[in-house]
Amino acid sequence: MKEEQGFYSFSKQTLKRLPYYYNYLKALQNDGVQNISAPVIAKSLNLNEVQVRKDLATVSESGGKPKTGFKIEELIKCIEHCLGYDNINDAILIGSGKLGMALLSYTEFENYGIRIVAAFDSDNHIIGTEIDGKPVFSMEKLPDLCRRLNVHIGIITVPSQNAQSVCDMLVKNGILAIWNFAPVHLVVPDHILVQNENMAVSLALLSKHLQERLANNKTTPRTEDIP
Repeated sequence: MKEEQGFYSFSKQTLKRLPYYYNYLKALQNDGVQNISAPVIAKSLNLNEVQVRKDLATVSESGGKPKTGFKIEELIKCIEHCLGYDNINDAILIGSGKLGMALLSYTEFENYGIRIVAAFDSDNHIIGTEIDGKPVFSMEKLPDLCRRLNVHIGIITVPSQNAQSVCDMLVKNGILAIWNFAPVHLVVPDHILVQNENMAVSLALLSKHLQERLANNKTTPRTEDIP
């Protein structure tokens, strides 16, 4: 695959679309469908056919055949490999509040290549308990666990004022990829990958879009109002 966008061997735009292809193909596979064409995928997912062909050509070496298209089973395996779904990575979570508990209880992460093995918190009422089978440890035990289990993924679900110090601790103890749910920009070394999930920003964009849509609807005369 062609090297592009630094860390990834394909563009970030393609990377964002691959999970949609994957979920769609898995649903077809469960229904017993064996082959699929790029035009059908494009129409079903409301995507550009040319873009779909390029995306699939990036992840699949065999390509689709003119009449039968892609073999769904093979295409799923290709996407799993590209996304790392076929190679489970252990992760730790810091911050066992409501959001952290929800993530710890989510059972589908392993289907997407991540296994949360433990959580860490500073609340003595939570330390020593388990959340959906995952133990909650004190922060003091984080360095030892990271070293013993060779964990390289950290999930941050702490308040914004604590996020940077937690991030620094994770980096110091060998974490290379951080999934950040705190609404704050993290400062990290160049070799650390950070994926931000800022719900405040997402909700602000959603609210702004809704306001614009409602305003446009008010200024557009309805058919029955036109004489």
